[in-house]
Amino acid sequence: MAVKILFLAEKNKPFAQEAAQLVQKHFENSEIVFGDLTAPFPVSLWNKSFDYIISYASPWSIPEQILANAGVAIHFHAGPPNYPGIGSVNFALYAGEKAFGITVHHIGERVRAGNIIMVRRFPVFDNDTVYSLSKRCYAYIYVSFIQIFYLILEKKSLPKSQESWTRKSYTKKELRLLYRITKNLPAEEIKRRIRATNCPNMPGAYIELGGTRFVMDNGNEK
Repeated sequence: MAVKILFLAEKNKPFAQEAAQLVQKHFENSEIVFGDLTAPFPVSLWNKSFDYIISYASPWSIPEQILANAGVAIHFHAGPPNYPGIGSVNFALYAGEKAFGITVHHIGERVRAGNIIMVRRFPVFDNDTVYSLSKRCYAYIYVSFIQIFYLILEKKSLPKSQESWTRKSYTKKELRLLYRITKNLPAEEIKRRIRATNCPNMPGAYIELGGTRFVMDNGNEK
């Protein structure tokens, strides 16, 4: 029986299209689904079964019913095991980390709770931004995807990392608070928050004065 893969990815993520094309080329019965953070999980998938689910930095938390109908479910996370959850790049820059990475893992009851397959780490440079560090994450994710994909293609076992998650996942609430600037914050704290939230074409750090919210213009970055 032909292997069937469900490939889920967020629109416009670097190398996501290339990864999807590779899946489609080798597994013709597979389904490729792109979405964004505002879209609900596709109802058309609820009653389908798959041999593999590949969550390529997907915008969705995959429902338990979908996971129950899959043989293996894998997520490619833009962050190392000490930065699970949303906003991993933001929080790493805020903390002043000198190293970062990506994690490939099985999907558990919560999207980032599963056993780790592999971790790839790389340096964070002094002039790194949310944009540049994110781009580097997705390059490493693509390289890791190629490695994992060919193990699937050759019907080989996936690696088992000795690493484990070291904290609970960061939440949307924590990320929203990172964007907030108040007039009583020290200058160094303001700089840290701006660095951690400055990303082109995205809303930046903000301050509220007199009932009006003023949002930093992040501009463009190449």
